[in-house]
Amino acid sequence: MTPAAFERPAPSAPPPRIAGIDVARGIAIVAMVIFHAAYDLSTFRLIATDVANSPGWRLFAGAIGGSFLTLVGVSLVLATQQEINWPAFLRRLALVAGGAALVTLGTWLWMPDFFVFFGILHLIALGSVIALPFLTLPPVLTLAAAGLCFALPLLIAIPALDQRWLLWTGLSQLPIDTADYYPVLPWFGFVLLGVALARIAVSQGWTARLAAFRAEDRPSRLLTWMGRRSLPIYLIHQPVLIGLISAFVWLRPTAALPPMRADAETRPFVEACMRTCVSNGKAADECQDACQCTADGLRRDGLWRQALSGQMSTTERTRVGEIARVCTQGE
Repeated sequence: MTPAAFERPAPSAPPPRIAGIDVARGIAIVAMVIFHAAYDLSTFRLIATDVANSPGWRLFAGAIGGSFLTLVGVSLVLATQQEINWPAFLRRLALVAGGAALVTLGTWLWMPDFFVFFGILHLIALGSVIALPFLTLPPVLTLAAAGLCFALPLLIAIPALDQRWLLWTGLSQLPIDTADYYPVLPWFGFVLLGVALARIAVSQGWTARLAAFRAEDRPSRLLTWMGRRSLPIYLIHQPVLIGLISAFVWLRPTAALPPMRADAETRPFVEACMRTCVSNGKAADECQDACQCTADGLRRDGLWRQALSGQMSTTERTRVGEIARVCTQGE
C-alpha cells in the first residue's frame, strides 16, 4: 500500500450557507424583538394592551416560535447533507444549551415565580438531538410524525404526567406559570416539519434555486447579518429592552398607566372572589390582585366559561384549583 493510503482523509468542507435561510431567520428575529418590545411595554403599563393575554399577540408569538423551530429543522438537514460534522454539531448544541441555561438562571433571579424552565432554546437544544433519526427517514414519515406531535396534546390527557417536573412534555394538564414555554408537544412538530420540507427541497433540487439568491441590498444584508447571529441577539435583546424601558420609567414615572382593572365580563367574578377573600382576613389590595390573576388565568387557559357555568371535568377542576392556588400564594 502507498503511504497515501495511511493518510487521514481531508475533512469535507462545510456546506455553503444559503442567504435566503439567513434572511428568513433574520425576519423572525425582527418579529421576535417587536413582540418582546410590546410585551415589555405592556408589562410596565406604558401601553393599554394586555399583550400577554391578547389573542392576536399570542398568535403572533406562536407564529414567530413556529418559524424559528421550522428553520431549525431546515438548517439541520442542510448542514448534514453529506454527513454530520459531529464537532460542529456538538459545539452548536453546547452553545444553545448554555444559552438555555442562562435564560433559566437569569429569569429565576429576576422573576422567580415566573422563570423560564423550558423555553424555545431548551426545545431547540433537545429537538436538535431527537430530530437526528428523522434525517434519514422518508419525508412522508417525518410529516406523519409532525402531525402526531400537533395532534397528541389535543387528543389525549395523561394524569400521570400532571407533575411539575414533567411540564416540558406538553402533555401535563397543570396550568403554566412561566414567561416562555415551548414544550416538546406540540412544538417539536415544527422542527420535524422543517426537516421534511428541507428533505423534499433537497431531493427536488429546489435548494439550488434558493442558493442563487444573493443578499445584495442593504435590508437583505442586515437581515442576513442578524440571521447568522440569532443566538447572541436572542440572549441580549431582552436585557437591553428592559433596561431601556426601566430607565424611561425611572425618568418619567408618570408615563405608566394605572393598573388594569377587571373589565365588564370579569368584574362580577372578581368582586365575588374579593368578598370571599376579604372575609378570610386578607387585605383588599392583595385580594384584588389574586382574584384578577385568577380570572386572567382562567381566560388564558380556556376555562372561563366552564368555571362560570360550573360544568367542568375532574381535570378541569384540578386546573382551576391550581390556577387559584398559584395566584393566591404566588407559588
